[in-house]
Amino acid sequence: MKPLLNTLYVQAQGSYLRLDHETLKLEVERKLVGQVPLQHIGGMVVFGNVMVSPFLMHRFGDDGRSLVWMSQAGRFKCRLSGPVTGNVLLRKAQYTAQSEPTAAFHIARNIVAGKVKNSRTVVQRAAREAEDAADRVALEEASTFLAASLRAAGRARSLDEVRGVEGRAGRVYFEVFGRMVRMNRDAFVFNGRNRRPPRDRVNALLSFVYALVRGDCVAACEGVGLDPQFGYLHALRSGRPSLALDLMEELRPVIADRLVLSLINRQQLSGRDFEPRPGGSVNLTEPGRKTVLAAYQSRKQKETTHPVIGQSVPLGLVPHLQARLLARHLRGDSAAYLPFTPK
Repeated sequence: MKPLLNTLYVQAQGSYLRLDHETLKLEVERKLVGQVPLQHIGGMVVFGNVMVSPFLMHRFGDDGRSLVWMSQAGRFKCRLSGPVTGNVLLRKAQYTAQSEPTAAFHIARNIVAGKVKNSRTVVQRAAREAEDAADRVALEEASTFLAASLRAAGRARSLDEVRGVEGRAGRVYFEVFGRMVRMNRDAFVFNGRNRRPPRDRVNALLSFVYALVRGDCVAACEGVGLDPQFGYLHALRSGRPSLALDLMEELRPVIADRLVLSLINRQQLSGRDFEPRPGGSVNLTEPGRKTVLAAYQSRKQKETTHPVIGQSVPLGLVPHLQARLLARHLRGDSAAYLPFTPK
């Protein structure tokens, strides 16, 4: 049980939440393990096998507090909707910001700045660990370019300029991604990003992990009450979760790319964990997927200090915090949306 930004996140499996006067109490096997005054809670998100008493649900509904159920893996399941909620107003603010070029531009620019900064951190770390001199030089040059891209994002004056900065930075980042692979280079050859379908093992792995992060970002938007399809950096397209993709951009280097490199460089995956498919695509095998899923869940439990709220949080809760920070900005409670950029 962890309160963050007035929202209580409950992940203890088999736990039971109930209301005792004005205090929310958490029990596991009928033993009290935690309690929080109700006045300190603006909403609650529960994961997996967490039971909530009917009286507590009634109170949340009456008060207009949000109550969201997720699967244990973090997939959005459902949300309690009382007679009055702030979600309609939040979505109206979300749509209004999208129709105002300046507001949409500022959100998109900060997202791109966060992505570029986090990408540079990954590259800098790889440069420090590189054993090959040519790899180190190429990674340092890429780091320099990404630093320039970060400054260019700050100087951008339109959404198109921001998208241009993001595109050029992404191209340079993936040009050196293969140099960050230090083990089994014969099996994990990477000559640039490709997808739909992925045509090599690294791209297959990237696509699979990106899909996991995207699902978590969709769940985070749903949990806050934002429309996951209505984004700012990504243009609207039928069936595309544009806002979830927006949130995902700054998180991909931190959550996904570092996990992919770790799985390869620590030799947790080998070439046998992939299989060719008709048409030239490459997929993970079932044992390979199990290895990746276990590593992904483990990475989500890793604690990190959130630079905005100044608290230690599991990495898996960062998409939910970012969605909530965006909601605060859209409501006018904060001057800007601040991306997640851990040190």
